[in-house]
Amino acid sequence: MKKIIYALGILILTISCNEDNLTDLNQNEKNPEVVPAYTLFTSAIKTTADQVTNTNVNRNIFRLVNQQWTETTYTDETNYNWTTRKISDNHWTAYFAGPIGDLTKAKKYLTESVIASNDPDFAAKTAVKKNQLILIDILTVYDFKILVDTFGDIPYSEASKGSDNYLPKYDKAIDIYTDLIARLDKDIANLDVSHAGFGAADVLYGDSMSHWAKFANSIKLQLGINLKASGLNNTLADATITSAAKGAFTSNADNAKVVYMNALPNTNPLYVDMVFSGRHDFVPAKPFVDALNALNDPRSQAYFDTNLHLKDANGDDVIPVVILPFKGGVPGVKNSYNSFSHVSKPIQAQTFPATLLDYAEVQFLLAEAVERGVAVGGTAEAYYNDAITASMQDWGVAQSSITTYLANPAVAYATAAPTWQQKIGQQAWYALYNRGFEGWTSARRLNFPALTAPATADPAAKGQVPVRMTYPIREQTLNPTNYKAAAAAIGGDFLYTPLFWDK
Repeated sequence: MKKIIYALGILILTISCNEDNLTDLNQNEKNPEVVPAYTLFTSAIKTTADQVTNTNVNRNIFRLVNQQWTETTYTDETNYNWTTRKISDNHWTAYFAGPIGDLTKAKKYLTESVIASNDPDFAAKTAVKKNQLILIDILTVYDFKILVDTFGDIPYSEASKGSDNYLPKYDKAIDIYTDLIARLDKDIANLDVSHAGFGAADVLYGDSMSHWAKFANSIKLQLGINLKASGLNNTLADATITSAAKGAFTSNADNAKVVYMNALPNTNPLYVDMVFSGRHDFVPAKPFVDALNALNDPRSQAYFDTNLHLKDANGDDVIPVVILPFKGGVPGVKNSYNSFSHVSKPIQAQTFPATLLDYAEVQFLLAEAVERGVAVGGTAEAYYNDAITASMQDWGVAQSSITTYLANPAVAYATAAPTWQQKIGQQAWYALYNRGFEGWTSARRLNFPALTAPATADPAAKGQVPVRMTYPIREQTLNPTNYKAAAAAIGGDFLYTPLFWDK
């Protein structure tokens, strides 16, 4: 005991005699007040990718609402009961408190950082800092676009202010779109491809500024097409689409993909949800599987697993049962995992990448632009064929199989369907497999595929496939005045209230 008291006494004496040490002890090294901007940027990329990719029913149900997957045991989500698990709250928080929060802090710290004017590398460091702020803004725009396309009107101009404003107003969705387009225009014009950005911290494009420019243009194309579909500002929509088309993705090499690692917590979220968890909660959905079967779509081999690995009484694998054609589960009801085809093993692999945006989607958007009368050059048929080809190549389909598929009268642009909306909408649905959110966005905008709500769907959906998420319960409780104003402005906070571009 005497030794302990002596040691503490010496420690106290030392601290008392050294004011600097006392100040140092007040620093929480495990929870620093300021985190390096590059760390926050990396975190924002990863958390964005995780939310886009994961299939956790508490956070991301878009493959289910889009009927690409369905559930085996718990069916609340495929029946559109999204309040029990507070899915809207979790999706909202995943962006506002996740990547948008990190990016806001990174922007603040960078903006406040000072490069000494007498630094011999002042010009180069200034250019790098400028690029870093632009990359932060591009990713912020991407995240805000997802939130707008989920809910409609959301907090924007007063968002992410923390203690300065805990009760932000909601901005109109079309006004947010207009500002996001203006931000991207500025970002694209000012990005300096001759200088670096975040270096190794850029886990999306490995610090390639030219790829970031293409990514920004491709996001702008998404915004422009949605705006064009709304019919509310054709002048801005046309200008946005035509300018974006010139700088958007030109091949699969430009795809915005985040490659995961072998070790937790940096693995593919689908590995965590479907393999590491030991759960079997999902199977491919019958509407999607049947549609691909009917076309003998070669991507089926990459999308689905033909083998049902059944267990015997001892829990050991028995000889796999091969089911061909593939068999999908029925949305809205319980589906025996061992009675249907499964999500393919490569998709569940630890290192399988998340895709934020890809060339195939860009080509479908350009086909749609042509059909909507926007002067982007080329033909809708050529863009459509390029989109299908890009999707299949990205999934490893042989060129001979692609050629055969495109020649199928049920696929060929001239004969596939009576309307361009159906031609493009159906094929975009197939290509956006494992990109449930954008698959849902495409289906809402084009009204194809024509999905049918389960007979057992929650009454809140009024017999319809949802076209938006309702606002978070927490917003209704903590920000009621602004919530009520926003709900009234969009025509009611319902699952069936269409967004401004959903005509």
